[in-house]
Amino acid sequence: MNGTITKRCGCRDAEGRQLNSSCPKLTQRAHGLFSLIQELPPREDGTRRRFRRSGYKTKTEARKDIDALRALLGIAGKGDPDGQTRIADLLETVAASGEDIPDYDETKRRFATGQSLTQHMTVAEWLDTWLAGKKALRKSGETRYEVDIRCHLKPRIGHIRLDRLTVQHLDEMFAGIAETNAEIHDANMQRRAALDELKTIPWKGAETRGRRKFLKAAIEEMEPFRRITGPATQKHVRDTLRASLNTAIARGAITFNPASYVELTPAKRPKALVWTDERVEAWLRTGERPSAVMVWTPEQAGQFLDYLADTGHRLLPLFHLITFRGLRRGEACGVRWSDYSETARSMTISTQLVQDGWEVIESLPKTDSGERVFSVDEYTAEVLDAHRTKQAAERCQWGPAWIESGRMFTQEDGERIHPGWLTDQFERLVDLSGLPPIRLHDLRHVAASLMLAAGVDVKIVSETLGHSDSRITRDIYQSVMPKAAAEAAEATAAMVPRGTARLPKEKAVEPPTPQDGHTMATHEGAKIIAFRPRLVSA
Repeated sequence: MNGTITKRCGCRDAEGRQLNSSCPKLTQRAHGLFSLIQELPPREDGTRRRFRRSGYKTKTEARKDIDALRALLGIAGKGDPDGQTRIADLLETVAASGEDIPDYDETKRRFATGQSLTQHMTVAEWLDTWLAGKKALRKSGETRYEVDIRCHLKPRIGHIRLDRLTVQHLDEMFAGIAETNAEIHDANMQRRAALDELKTIPWKGAETRGRRKFLKAAIEEMEPFRRITGPATQKHVRDTLRASLNTAIARGAITFNPASYVELTPAKRPKALVWTDERVEAWLRTGERPSAVMVWTPEQAGQFLDYLADTGHRLLPLFHLITFRGLRRGEACGVRWSDYSETARSMTISTQLVQDGWEVIESLPKTDSGERVFSVDEYTAEVLDAHRTKQAAERCQWGPAWIESGRMFTQEDGERIHPGWLTDQFERLVDLSGLPPIRLHDLRHVAASLMLAAGVDVKIVSETLGHSDSRITRDIYQSVMPKAAAEAAEATAAMVPRGTARLPKEKAVEPPTPQDGHTMATHEGAKIIAFRPRLVSA
């Protein structure tokens, strides 16, 4: 394709006509500006088109751009008329918009991967395309991605062209999240202070009633309590964006992933702590938990199950199973009688009930390793056998109104248990029992602690809990074994030979007294968790 470079100026003759290229001053180096014209392949209807651009101060600048245009036109070979049309469409669009001439390497890459050369996808458009293509996602994973995209990524960077997204854009996004967090914190503090003040105003008296009315109206105008976007959530937002951009790179849409180079405040996992006597005393005095993740001792777990037995609570078998086998909440709600082999005393975890909003969805376990088979001890088998008998009695009592869900644990009419309802019930029962508070998920921690305290190999504990790697089990749970740590310290000290004067005094060790409880094997012998097991009566 031919291209020409000309020099023109804005001088006019006596009659006001522009001289253009006929101006006698054009021979002067500093007079006039250069312009270029590059022929482009014709349009699909055969009409002629050209790339025109002016305003170059030197001929060298114009020559550089015309060479760039010819290089772009050479991307599509002579035997590729469709490709030539695509390149020409791009250059015609650039000429009309006044944008810089496209980069050769970037254009060649987009051309080779079949991407549009004239339309540029925004981050928001790409995120929608990416999420729609995630066919293997579980419902919970899809919801989490959708929340990250809708609440954080689209509002803050969705308008930016995908191929122009930079690390600076993401730094500004997370700086904006930090500013919003500060605003939310201040608004929450203001609302909480107003509510506390409202509690101090008496009900009686016209003046105090007026103050209460005024303060209530002010509270109504305030922002409702909101949660800040903490470090863990920010990390998940970054990971969502990074995963989507990695896919964009794989498809040739971009060549650089800025999300891989964003530094965030590390999200620290709450450290699991045991409810020791000292911590219970401090909690009773201050009402504050030492950690967001607390674990009962074996004795406290026994007290809770004893409380359920003494009150005849129908969900004792469910909480018993979580306590000793470590099922997740959704797994406990979803387990079916068909998943339990009474003869082999084994249970298969192959499904779970997941809460999405308030809707309940049945899905596969959380991870591939979550699909597992574990053994059931004799004591737990007795508990489940008694529960089956009682459920059969409930089925007869309800008659035709009974809902045959096939679940091992149900409501009184056979309806499946809602995971959110189960959490509320557990918190209420813990409060009624007088025990220090833990979350329902922390019963799973109790199960891990019991197995580790019993000397069960960490690999078996990991498989029973459904962890993908035994290192997860070690990192999370071995820090909550103070008795095991104390025994290890004593054993280590005993390894060093010392003089007789420095030897510790021997203490008489009495054999354990048999008692009613759940026996678990250890290296030294049988360890008995002291609590009274109560079976549900038929």
